Amino acid sequence: MLKIENNVLYIENKSTMDLVQEYGTPLYVYSEKKIIEKINEIKKAFTLKYPNTHAAYACKAFCTPYICQLLEREGFWLDVVSGGELYTALRSKFPRERIEFNGNNKSKEELVMALENNIGRIVVDNVAELYALNKLCKELEQKTEILFRITPGVMSDTHDFITTGKKDSKFGIPLDNDIILPAIQYAIQSEYLKFLGFHFHVGSQLQNIDAHLSALEVVLNLIQVTRERFNYEINDFNMGGGFGIRYTDEDFPLGLSQFVDPIMERLINFCNKNSLRIPHVSMEPGRFLVGEAGVQLYRVGNIKIIPGVRKYVSVDGGMTDNIRPGLYGAKYDAIVANKVSENRTELVSVCGKCCESTDILIKELKCPVIEAGDVLAVLSTGAYGYSMANNYNKLPIPAVVVVNDYDSKLIVKRQSYEQMSINEIVEF
Repeated sequence: MLKIENNVLYIENKSTMDLVQEYGTPLYVYSEKKIIEKINEIKKAFTLKYPNTHAAYACKAFCTPYICQLLEREGFWLDVVSGGELYTALRSKFPRERIEFNGNNKSKEELVMALENNIGRIVVDNVAELYALNKLCKELEQKTEILFRITPGVMSDTHDFITTGKKDSKFGIPLDNDIILPAIQYAIQSEYLKFLGFHFHVGSQLQNIDAHLSALEVVLNLIQVTRERFNYEINDFNMGGGFGIRYTDEDFPLGLSQFVDPIMERLINFCNKNSLRIPHVSMEPGRFLVGEAGVQLYRVGNIKIIPGVRKYVSVDGGMTDNIRPGLYGAKYDAIVANKVSENRTELVSVCGKCCESTDILIKELKCPVIEAGDVLAVLSTGAYGYSMANNYNKLPIPAVVVVNDYDSKLIVKRQSYEQMSINEIVEF
């Protein structure tokens, strides 16, 4: 994906200097070949290796018509968590039967949108939603397929802000018998809901499988209990996502098969031993698919040297186009794109232009002598950059470009001041 020619960083066969010249900065850039490489890894490790499976891309990582259409061609599903993501999928003409709707607080309007478009399935996140969805289906005379997202009560080895499977979580149905068992019975007996099975998500940027395997044991018990108590066979199980990627040298992500194989082996053995139907199995990779495919390009502006303390390098973006460092201390590596081959002799802090002390993209970066006008390339920014972009300080959202070999194409235009303010009323 990345290479060096004449001291310049290339993304595939496209010079970052040419990209900056053509599209400006800040700029999100994706390598299509890298995305396809990750798609093929998912196929090899999961969907082609194990029958009766599918992968649903978690749109929250990066949601545009481009990625929806690419994944449609590759036979993937989409996992959406809002009306806006669902709208993007539908606008992209993504097959409705391959869309699943997740999220802990779906509005009535969002559920109506999902039902009227006959999407593949809805992941019910709590008991209140279960009852509301059944009532809505009755009003619309519409049936739908559902999974239960459960709270497995496991801890994940990741930042607390992106741990989602612990008992004290806003996500999922608690496992207390007086909550989960009546909910299962209600779903099974509903005239409008087809209860498929269970879903969990234990966290993000995971670099070991312990939490997944612990959560799997909870699901296996639920599958058995559901048959014993209600004489009902579970058809589907969704293992979620959260598979880690490499951001810096501190990360040691597992290969996808190292996650998948132990889960599938345990599931298959358990079902065979207990004469249970092996359910259809799905996963929800998001960051894993697009994270390492993305690079953000910035132009260096003012430089501030505090003798004996620090050298601050300011860029023309910041927490508006990548909020993760300020939000929960995410770490990134970066390259001075026009000085790639030069020795890294300086230690600097890369900061954005927002009026916030937390607007620090990289606290300590080793780099060549850096000057105003240089171009900084921040690596592995394909997930949760554009999708979490905001207009704080009235900064426009950058453009998004995809590179394929020697070619580049604009897939999201740079936001203008006028577009940013279009909903604001000037005259009273």
